[in-house]
Amino acid sequence: MSARLTLDPALVARARELAGLAAQPVIDLATRHTTVSVERAVLRLAGLEGTDPVTGEGEIPWVNRVVDVVREQVGLEHGVALPVWHAIASGAAAGLQDVAEQVGAGTARFEVPVGGDEERAREAALAAVGAGLDRVDAARRRREELVATHGDPPRRPWIYLIVATGDIYEDIPQAQAAARAGADVIAVIRSTGQSLLDYVPEGATRTGYAGTYATQENFRLMRAALDDVSAELGRYVRLTNYASGLCMPEIAALAGLERLDMMLNDAMYGILFRDINPIRTFVDQRFSRMVHARAGIIINTGEDNYLTTADAVDEAHTVTVSQLLNERFAREAGLEDWQLGLGHAFEINPTVPDSFRLELAHAMLARALFPDAPLKWMPPTKHMTGDVFGGYLLDGFFNLAGALTDQGILLVGMMTEAVVTPWLSDRDLALRNVRYVLDAAGGLTEDFAPPPGGFIDRRAHTVLSEAVALLETITADGLLPAIAQGTFGITKRPADRGKGLDGVVVKAPGHLDPATELMEGRA
Repeated sequence: MSARLTLDPALVARARELAGLAAQPVIDLATRHTTVSVERAVLRLAGLEGTDPVTGEGEIPWVNRVVDVVREQVGLEHGVALPVWHAIASGAAAGLQDVAEQVGAGTARFEVPVGGDEERAREAALAAVGAGLDRVDAARRRREELVATHGDPPRRPWIYLIVATGDIYEDIPQAQAAARAGADVIAVIRSTGQSLLDYVPEGATRTGYAGTYATQENFRLMRAALDDVSAELGRYVRLTNYASGLCMPEIAALAGLERLDMMLNDAMYGILFRDINPIRTFVDQRFSRMVHARAGIIINTGEDNYLTTADAVDEAHTVTVSQLLNERFAREAGLEDWQLGLGHAFEINPTVPDSFRLELAHAMLARALFPDAPLKWMPPTKHMTGDVFGGYLLDGFFNLAGALTDQGILLVGMMTEAVVTPWLSDRDLALRNVRYVLDAAGGLTEDFAPPPGGFIDRRAHTVLSEAVALLETITADGLLPAIAQGTFGITKRPADRGKGLDGVVVKAPGHLDPATELMEGRA
């Protein structure tokens, strides 16, 4: 049995009620808008791949070129699907690739169809995108088959390790070595700055900085490599990447097609830490999470990041509020509890008296609030000073807290955090630390029970009460104004500013998004 707190059920119910009230206006806002990335994701699900080698502009993905030209000629208020599949259904283009080549040649002429032409375009678009979702479904079934064949890791939390060389062909052997050393989840961290690219690079890449580009081919290569090592080890090794940034919908679609297992996907991370426009982010995250739900992908949210900019004790309740909001947004998009890798972190300054007890209280509160979610527990980063011995000890305490509080996904902490990109030897030592703690103390969850009214119990109830109070304020004032005022991570992001705002479009009556219609069961 997991170590649990006994929370006031009325207070928990009130917290969820308020989270729902705070989230609903933003959900309504998301359903009234589309974005260039949502429209590009529709084309990707329909099978459009490749790039247009435009002289002097590098290789622009065909999906970008087609969406941009449709927008120039007829706007995106009705979506990209109707004009594109009208061109195909009317015989002006032989297929989707022909549409793209006409765009490249400058001969494409788009129009928004009406009457019978609209219905024919609609049916053609639904069939094309439906075939893409069939591929996503097949990838999900294949995952289930492989898990049944090889088995899941023998214990929780799953051990999550980052690989980040910039070169996919160097990432692969490092990822396989990490799996052999005990990692259950391999995260291929994304190249610095990719979240701000309004396109998804194509092909296998070897030039990322502090990470590797998220591309469909890189996804395919790493998934195949981990399938090989899964068969070797007799346990299914999961693959993680990032669906944050300006291309959340597209990367989510590619992840579904190539059978990734987890994706970083937070409702507010791009707003707060990448200055992406809030409306753009909320529209994109809703679509991307619908794809994740369909694909059986576990999302990882980013509340840990708040504690790198805000105090982990004073602002602990903002993490709880964000978790509750992320849960509401995720459920509305169709995700189930087992897919909610809600994030939190071991980031209290170790010089604070009772810091470990406070960490346990915060971790146990998350576990009690979300008993069926595979919580993602993040290691210390903010207070890693370069003292590798002290850092190794702090990571050991972090691992112990994860074991005691029954976390679902434990990211491996590095003693060289903030000093160097980890050496292979650093990863090996870090994995030894995790294995020792889990082997020695993994069963303590059945023995560890903080007494009612004790320090941990009181602290957890204080944080929950503060979260409810903040949610009452957010519900009254609105979530977008709360973000603009710096409520989360002490970072202020107004709704009328930020990167990607020019890619947001208000839907017109009759707008067609075949992917959303199919995923929601409306088509």
